[in-house]
Amino acid sequence: MVLSETCIRRPVLTTLITASIIVLGVFAYRLLAVAALPAVDFPTISIQGVLPGASAETMAASVAAPIERQLSTIAGISSLTSSSSLGITSITIQFDLNRNIDGAALDVQTALTVAARKLPVE
Repeated sequence: MVLSETCIRRPVLTTLITASIIVLGVFAYRLLAVAALPAVDFPTISIQGVLPGASAETMAASVAAPIERQLSTIAGISSLTSSSSLGITSITIQFDLNRNIDGAALDVQTALTVAARKLPVE
């Protein structure tokens, strides 16, 4: 009862306290650190295939394509990218955030074992 009675008897004090709280709130809000994109480590696995002397087209068709076909059967992949150049193919697999990287690595190893039968021999 004392608080409401004081607020009624002293309206200027009440207004000043309210304005002070609002100003401090705005000031504190501006000091909050908010990142536009939070730092997140996506589970990622990279694979490289080497076939000395093979052209980029051969690497893409004979090495990258069979591996990509086999990797596409793995659950939880958010992106699969590959690039081929003279004698080398690089494949990067990015998994969903909730995917366990150890389980994903086992799935990738299994897929590579299956795909190895379809790859050219040096």
